Amino acid sequence: MTSKSSSGAGDTAANSVAMAVLNAIQNPVVMVDEAGLIAFANWEAEAFFGASASHLSRYKISTFIPFGSPLLALIDQVRERRAPVNEYRVDLSSPRLGQDKLVDIYVAPISSDPGSVVVVFQERSMADKIDRQLTHRAAARSVTGLASMLAHEIKNPLSGIRGAAQLLEQSVEDDDRALTRLICDETDRIVSLVDRMEVFSDERPVDRVPVNIHSVLDHVKAVAKAGFARNIKISENYDPSLPAVFANRDQLVQVFLNLVKNAAEAVGDRQDGEIMLTTAYRPGIRLSVAGTREKISLPLEFCVIDNGPGVPADLVPHLFDPFITTKTNGTGLGLALVAKIIGDHGGIVECDSQNHRTTFRVLMPASKGITSEDAPLPNSTGTTR
Repeated sequence: MTSKSSSGAGDTAANSVAMAVLNAIQNPVVMVDEAGLIAFANWEAEAFFGASASHLSRYKISTFIPFGSPLLALIDQVRERRAPVNEYRVDLSSPRLGQDKLVDIYVAPISSDPGSVVVVFQERSMADKIDRQLTHRAAARSVTGLASMLAHEIKNPLSGIRGAAQLLEQSVEDDDRALTRLICDETDRIVSLVDRMEVFSDERPVDRVPVNIHSVLDHVKAVAKAGFARNIKISENYDPSLPAVFANRDQLVQVFLNLVKNAAEAVGDRQDGEIMLTTAYRPGIRLSVAGTREKISLPLEFCVIDNGPGVPADLVPHLFDPFITTKTNGTGLGLALVAKIIGDHGGIVECDSQNHRTTFRVLMPASKGITSEDAPLPNSTGTTR
């Protein structure tokens, strides 16, 4: 009797640990029994389906997914083959689950319970963020190598070319002097481009401190209104309880000046042109910090939104690559530099663009040990001003 009691206590403890592990997983996980009923759902699954575990357990999995969804066929396939299956980019969009519900699915049999399977969902929004983050970091590394090469191999010859052109300018006739002037101007333009690219070769650690993002955005807004965006409405929608961001203030100013300038150029001379700056707390995604093994959460979301014509769909995936630009005289380095700076901070920058609404979204880590009281915010109401 004593032995059985000890065994029962051990099983209870093991079940408790298993439940804790499953609830700690940041992906929705459900167990579907032989009859198709949802026998278990972790906390993420409750949020994913918008119902409690006890409510989910009363229904079959087919109740919560679109009619004819390939998920049901996957579950049947795993039961027949008794082997796990992966399926990527499965569309589960429905009025119940919401629009644009694109997920990767992993289905595996449970050997101790024939006919039952475990289903793990990974929302593509998170997977795409990770993919884009890796792409942006790779792009920044490629520009770093190119910048180092240009600095050493091109600037010196350009200096010689410019010097020779200046000597020629003294001895040629007035009609040819325009050509020597053109040589000097073009070499200066290339040197300026190389100087801008040298920023990418700076591999020193970023000097970071707790920064009030609203102070940064207010400064950026003041600069924009005094210059390139003087005729454009700039509104704000801030979260007043937002904690400080762990960052380099000067680099954040550079990032958001670049993004706001892009937004202003997109809006142009439209009479109803508007740029909105927003901040919010969005817990969920965790990524690796560049150059370390540390995993950090990126709960701070800062957005620059404009109602311009939008970015062409075929350009959006490559927008942060170097030398990609829609501007006639653009170099394509501005957004690449934004991606590098945010990547050096361990964050993510991405773009969502539709007609008359383009959003540049920056996700960054909060400062450790800093509360909202430590970083007073300028807009205490949290409403759009």
